[in-house]
Amino acid sequence: MDFKSIIYVAGHNGMVGSAICRKLKNEGFTNIITKSSKELDLRSQNDVNIFFNKYKPEYVFLAAAKVGGIHANNSYKGEFIYDNLILQCNVIHAAFKYNVNKLLFLGSSCIYPKMADQPIVEDVLLTGELEKTNEPYAVAKIAGLKLCEFYREQYGVNFISAMPTNLYGPNDNYDLLNSHVLPALIRKFHEAKMEGSSQVEIWGSGNPRREFLHVEDLATACILLMRIYNGNEALNVGTGKDITIKELALMIKNVSGYKGEIVFNTEKLDGTPRKWLDISKISKLGWSPKISLKDRLEKTYTDFVQNKAKYLPS
Repeated sequence: MDFKSIIYVAGHNGMVGSAICRKLKNEGFTNIITKSSKELDLRSQNDVNIFFNKYKPEYVFLAAAKVGGIHANNSYKGEFIYDNLILQCNVIHAAFKYNVNKLLFLGSSCIYPKMADQPIVEDVLLTGELEKTNEPYAVAKIAGLKLCEFYREQYGVNFISAMPTNLYGPNDNYDLLNSHVLPALIRKFHEAKMEGSSQVEIWGSGNPRREFLHVEDLATACILLMRIYNGNEALNVGTGKDITIKELALMIKNVSGYKGEIVFNTEKLDGTPRKWLDISKISKLGWSPKISLKDRLEKTYTDFVQNKAKYLPS
């Protein structure tokens, strides 16, 4: 992949895709192709084929996906499995059909068994039951990973996969019902502060542990993998550190300046008890996370406050 290569970033308006585009541009890549969902419906194989035939991308970052937190996964199970299955199958198959040099598929740490040993190594995939609250999304992502793997085996294509942990950063989703835990908490604490609320309710016990990777670190990992990694195994991308949801809530409370009480609603689902990725394999390739949650959380909060009109359109 050189600076004039034709590079297609699927999902460029999302948090991951936009970070990859910024990183590519900052590094000097000049031929980046993007299409919004209104311009190109990735759920249509015909439309995807027309796009690939016209633009002939040489490298593809497949970051497009329908994503959300526990509530969204539970409420829209059919949409989550269908949309993710069909869009990733369409892009991966078109990449094969139109002779793309290399494709990177972005999966998720939720593909691993709910009760996997910690930290989670790549080899435990499909060795146990999934967490029910995100099963539709996880099944779709596993299918995408396996599609890349089996296309490699049958057709000899260079399709690789990466499994990132929980992400945060610019262009995140701050919808209270459908977002992930970190952006949802940022919005909750900010609105509670502005409204003078005496307490903030958090779903679950606060005991589950999660790691949080800044999307800029993920973008760096993706470009490194596109450049040098050609293996069949999907690689974990994480921080090597995790914290409890309660610890995260206290950090966000402090950053936001909220002075009220935190209440945990234990009638709500906790989800997987712990998701902590083993990142030894990608570390051996020379990658390591550079951005700590403690250092970047305040900037993330400020970004939300300054861009509320964009993140929360009326």
